[in-house]
Amino acid sequence: MKKVKIPSLKLNLKLTMCIVGFFFCVISIKLCYVVLSNKVDGINLTEFANNRNTAKTPLYASRGVIYDVDGKPLAKNANSYKIIAYLSKSRTDYVEDKEKTANEMCTILAKTEEGETKCKEDLIRYFNQDLYQAELGPWGRVSEDEKMAIMALDLPGISFETLAKKRQYINSSWASYILGYARSNDEGKIVGEMGIESYFDKELTGKDGYTEYQQDAYGYKMPTSAENKEDAIPGANIYLTIKSDVQNILENTISSFSKEKELSWAMFTVMNAKTGEIIGSASNPNFNPNTLENLTNYLNPLVGYQYEPGSTMKIFSWLAAIENGIYEGQKEFQSGTITLKDGRTKIKDFNNVGWGSITYDTGFAYSSNVAATNLGLALGSAKLNDFYNMLGFGEKTKITLPGEASGQIDFSYESELANASFGQGVLVTPIQLLQAMTIFANDGSIVKPTIVSKIEESNKTITETKIEKGEKLVSTESINQMKKLMYDVVYNGFSYNKLYAPDNVKIAGKTGTAQIASPYGGYLTGANDYVKSFLGFFPYEEPEYVFYFATKQYNGTGTEISQTIANALKDIANIVNVTEEKNDMDNSKIITITQNLSKETNGAVEEIKKLGLNPIVIGNGKYIINQYPLQNRKVVAGSKIFLQTNGTEIKMPDVTNWSTNEIIRFCNMINLKYNLNGYGKVKETNILKDTILDPNTMILEITLST
Repeated sequence: MKKVKIPSLKLNLKLTMCIVGFFFCVISIKLCYVVLSNKVDGINLTEFANNRNTAKTPLYASRGVIYDVDGKPLAKNANSYKIIAYLSKSRTDYVEDKEKTANEMCTILAKTEEGETKCKEDLIRYFNQDLYQAELGPWGRVSEDEKMAIMALDLPGISFETLAKKRQYINSSWASYILGYARSNDEGKIVGEMGIESYFDKELTGKDGYTEYQQDAYGYKMPTSAENKEDAIPGANIYLTIKSDVQNILENTISSFSKEKELSWAMFTVMNAKTGEIIGSASNPNFNPNTLENLTNYLNPLVGYQYEPGSTMKIFSWLAAIENGIYEGQKEFQSGTITLKDGRTKIKDFNNVGWGSITYDTGFAYSSNVAATNLGLALGSAKLNDFYNMLGFGEKTKITLPGEASGQIDFSYESELANASFGQGVLVTPIQLLQAMTIFANDGSIVKPTIVSKIEESNKTITETKIEKGEKLVSTESINQMKKLMYDVVYNGFSYNKLYAPDNVKIAGKTGTAQIASPYGGYLTGANDYVKSFLGFFPYEEPEYVFYFATKQYNGTGTEISQTIANALKDIANIVNVTEEKNDMDNSKIITITQNLSKETNGAVEEIKKLGLNPIVIGNGKYIINQYPLQNRKVVAGSKIFLQTNGTEIKMPDVTNWSTNEIIRFCNMINLKYNLNGYGKVKETNILKDTILDPNTMILEITLST
């Protein structure tokens, strides 16, 4: 039997050495590749190493503020922040002068002298810690306003970390469909989702920044590491054309009007016809942008509602007839009913029987559908279509609000033409009606509406809205003739139309009562199934403002509508200073306001009394720091002049029989919140005369009575 040879130990050793040598070569080649190459397996090793040790902290941009035209904030950030104090000298930016930093910060953080002393002691203790960075305990939680105030101090080593991001709407549901709302998305970024907040979201958002540095294993900045920082760029501030005083009147008017009556909706808008600026627009229902409570409809009534306007459209069909040379105001026609050529379609006046044989001028004052039909048929579809389109109906005004509808102006057949002449069968929006009405304030030219006054970035105006006035479309003679017809509607038409007129300014305009289209065809037939409205301008002689009131399916009376409009216009006319009381008085009773700022209170009061005016002193200070009306304004003898002093103790005056405008002015000057109930003059309030007012805790409940 043969013996089997077993490999020697020497052979096994050689084999082992070869295997080890092979793997050593492979590893050496791999190490050389790693050392010499920037990438391994598609990964950039330099970036990978840096990123593992790099800390990048976002610096969030503050969303811009939305203001009214006078700079009163309407929407702003209500974010909360944590203050971070960097203490390590390894930073180029750290708290070096601890005492100065504490002193300056505590003037903002503390509310009392005792609190300020405690604040300084605590902050210096925090600053003396042997830490890279420190938080400031109870002093280290601040609001948006406090953060901005501290940032303005430009203190080295002080930074902020966002705890919560939120948007605050100062007046709750006030102008909610204009402002819209913004809220935090899933990424924690505030995004505009409606109204101005949505339309100008890009401008309001700003640009986030960051700080970037190398950190050690414990998360602290490495002493030898340079810091890379890109500052956040705050969002732009948007200034609206809204005048808060006017908006307050409209909000309270619509609220009171809607409180005890059933309706689908109501709206009231006033626009400066010379500039196109919307100075106030209120609607009901509305919603609270802070909570989104009552938000059931996402359409802004001013621009998103489109409906058949009814007889307010007669303003423009009559104007078309006048401008086209076919109108004879003193020519008579038979009112009541007219049958069209098809033999089936009958057009009736609203009372079904008419007023016998009347002139076309009277037909406008009485809102005759038969008169409108006769004029429309004489014009023809093409001319009336073209005239409506020329005035901007059927297309968007391009106002800077989202969700604007274009309406619809398209009629051909005789029956369609007849309906279009008195505002049925065509769709318009409130903003289109207001835009078209500017033609009467601009001698035949139309001014584009606007809701934004200017946009500011870093305290510098980057965009300022310009007046967009079109070419002359209608002759001066036609404009003047139509203005007189609208004046007669109020003052020489039906006697109850005089209720629309305030007693301090002359107005002109047209009522409207439109049927509501049924989703199943035809029109709704209920007792309240109408859109009732009034479209007009003031002052009559030299129009400066146009206004539009409308309500759908209102179950109240026409008198309630007319009185609501008249009372609001009276207060608004006072606010915008176009009252005509001086026309009925001697010039000796018109007084020009003097400048009282910086004067001693007692001396200013005596001077104002000598002028025949009634001074209302606000506060117990020695000097005047604010006044209303302002210098050079003209007022009637006996008018109230509000004088705000530098004193902090403010007593409640006797406000009985004050006008709505006067009580709102008083509250706004001292930042006192209030609720108005009813309309007219002040009857009573929940705060008694001589009570010391605290605007931070009190709300003034005001009962008004006509």
